[in-house]
Order: sequence, then structure tokens, then C-alpha cells
Amino acid sequence: MDLFGTAGIRGSVTDTVTPTLALSVGRAAAVDGAEFVVARDGRETGPALAAAVEAGLESGGARVRRAGQLPTPALAYASQGRRGIMVTASHNPPTDNGLKLFVDGQEYDSIAENRIEERVADDPDPVEWNEWGDSTTVDVLSNYRETVIGYAEEFGSALDGLRVVVDCGNGTASVATPQVLRALGADVVALNASVDGHFPGRESKPTPETLEDLLEFVRAGEFDLGIGHDGDADRIVIVAEDGSIVHEDTVLAILAEHYVARSDVSDPVVVTTPNASARIDERVRAAGGRVERVHLGGLHEGIAEVRATAEEQGATDETSVVFAAEPWKHIHPALGGWIDGIASAAVFSRLVATDGLAALREPVTERPYRKVSIDCPDEHKGEVMATLEARLPEQFPEASVSTAYGVRLEWPDASWVLVRPSGTEPYVRLYAESDDVDALVEDANAVIERAVEETTT
Repeated sequence: MDLFGTAGIRGSVTDTVTPTLALSVGRAAAVDGAEFVVARDGRETGPALAAAVEAGLESGGARVRRAGQLPTPALAYASQGRRGIMVTASHNPPTDNGLKLFVDGQEYDSIAENRIEERVADDPDPVEWNEWGDSTTVDVLSNYRETVIGYAEEFGSALDGLRVVVDCGNGTASVATPQVLRALGADVVALNASVDGHFPGRESKPTPETLEDLLEFVRAGEFDLGIGHDGDADRIVIVAEDGSIVHEDTVLAILAEHYVARSDVSDPVVVTTPNASARIDERVRAAGGRVERVHLGGLHEGIAEVRATAEEQGATDETSVVFAAEPWKHIHPALGGWIDGIASAAVFSRLVATDGLAALREPVTERPYRKVSIDCPDEHKGEVMATLEARLPEQFPEASVSTAYGVRLEWPDASWVLVRPSGTEPYVRLYAESDDVDALVEDANAVIERAVEETTT
């Protein structure tokens, strides 16, 4: 049984994330803790699935604290000191839903997810009738918003006079990001700011195509910043005052450099993923820090690994993870261990209010970037990747090579290539960044296609 992907359980409500599954996951999770907070995003199927999760938890002996409709970061915040389950499919279409499990503010790691899968497969019976848990309602949103506001006030300047457009995408950012930014002093215009599980304003996933209304609105007005969110507000997209999207790795580099520069430890670490740009490494090094990479969906595991290594080496006073991110998704460790697009909106806005977006972007080298998907049947991915681990270094002997998470090649001029198998689709993914990116992609793509052809024929 493979329930969990890179971000919880997610899929169609008719054949994957059904009430039956939600009940089973709730009962399986109840074994791990005495108290769970449960929340949902704005999808039409959320109330029924949340009820099923709650029934599973209670019949497994756990106490349930119902938090209602929330952004995922707010549920994660509420799970501190206990556990939590968020009913959300994030940026997926309205026909989908999903489940994310948290403990003490962090998503379950792969070991904990495997435990849940095994229990769901075993289909345990309810506990004895007199051991069932109870449920109450809790207010999370106000405390969460106040916490984010207080955290953001540690950065940059007040937002007085900053004009910001926020496209909430009819998701649960509607109840958090505009309110947080206004409390910080910004002049906010909110688009698609009514929570609606049909996502009538635009698709939930924030892309250049789905954000076109936001881009046009920023172009047509006099705004300092645009912000776009997905359905549950863990992702963030930044839009410049000219209505262009700021590359997600540039946003990551700006935040990473700032966190490293303000850190008071001698070994500040930024955790990111293999598909993230070398521009991040450049800005982190310039600020006196270092970058560690971990597999996609594994930011929490990467943070834990850095901390464990520091403890083994007795360097806990010198080493600290000051920021962790993959494109569009950011963890602010000083705030908590969860991915939080609302906190990113607040912190980034404060930095823009201090220096202006153009000045923040100026030191970041933005080289051309490409992403290509090469057809490869799932059953052949392992053999293809084994072949590429040998052939790509042969094709590019001047590059340094890492095979920890796919095959990543890096050059002294900060050009890089990453080749990895898709975890959800029948593709091998090729990512590349270089001043001569077309030639680099052409050469790497030829090696990949040849390996796929030899393996599948």
C-alpha cells in the first residue's frame, strides 16, 4: 500500500481519499497520540472527510479538537504540543482532497507515514466503547494570525504605505494573509478572497497562466507587490510591480540570504532541494552560510539531519538551520517547523518595505532555467537512472557530481543540471540552469533519451 506522496495523502474523493479511508487513517493515527486537532480547507468534500477522520480518531481512543476551516499553516501551528490532521488537497483541483498529518508543528516523516500505512492495511478494530475519545471546538485562527504578525515585526520596516495585491485563489489564505498584512500596516487589495471549494476565480495551483488576472491587476495599478497563494496557503508566488512573476528560486535566495545574514550562529544552514537554483548557494555563501540539500518533500527530514549531525559533533551552539525551502514552499524555523506561505508573505513584504523589491533582487544572478519531462515507463525508471549515474558524468567530465537525489551536475560558473525520476508520473525530469541553457539541455536530453530507448527496447 502506497498511501503517502511527497505531501501527505492526496487524490480523487471518489476512488482514493474516500470517507472510508479517512476513517481508517484517523483510527490508525489515534495509536500515536492522545489528542489531535483537526481542520479542513474550503473544498466541498472537506466537512464529510473531516467528520470521518474525527470518527476514526475518537473510536481509536483519541481526543479531538475541531478547528474548522483553516489554512494548513494554521493547523500546523495548532498541532504544537499535540498532533493534527489537515483535510486538504492543497493546489489540486476541486474533485480531489487529501490528508496531512502533523506532530508538534511538523509533518509526519516517512517512518511515521509508513506506520500509518501498515495500520490502515491491518484495519484495526475500535477500542472498547468506554475508551472512545471526546471532541470539542477550538479557536485557532486568531492566535495564529497574531503569532505571525508578531514574528514578522522582527523583520524590516513597517508596511505603512506599502500597496499589496493578494490573490487568495478562493482558498483559505482568504482568512489570513490580507488580515495579517493589513495589521502590519499595508494597503491591501484582495482578489478571489471568498473561500469557495469550487475555486471559481481561478485554478487552485498558482501558475503564470492561472495568475493572469493578478498579473494584469498589478500592471494596471500602482502597487509595490503582488502575492498569490494556492488552496491551503502553504505556497506563495511573488509578483513584481510591473506585473511579472519573480522566479521562485530568486524569492528563496532573497529570504535565505536575509536569514543567514541576521543569524548569530557561526554555522547557519539553509536546507533546500536538488531542483533549487545555484543562485541560492551563491547568496547564502555571500552571507556566510552553507546549503544542504534533501529530497523533494523532505525538508523536515533535512532539518532533522542537520540538527542530528550537529549534536553528534557537539556543534549545537555553532550550527542552526535558519531557513528551509523548496520552490514556492518555505519553513521559518524560528517561527515553527511547518511550511507557511502566510508567514512568507508577511516577512517578504517587510523586506520589500525596507529596501524595495528591485534592490532585493539586484544581487541575485538569474540565469536562464529550463525544465523538461522525458517519457519513461515507471517500471524502467530504476534501470534508466542507474545508467544515467554513469553516463551523465562521462558526458560532462568537468562537472562535479552528486547522486544523493537523482543525478545533479554542477559547474564552477554556477550552471547545473538535475535529472531525477518523477514520483507521480511516467517521466524522467530534467532541470537545468545556465547562461547557455539550451545547449546544456540539448546535450543532457540526448543522453537521457538514449538511456530510455536502450532500456525499454
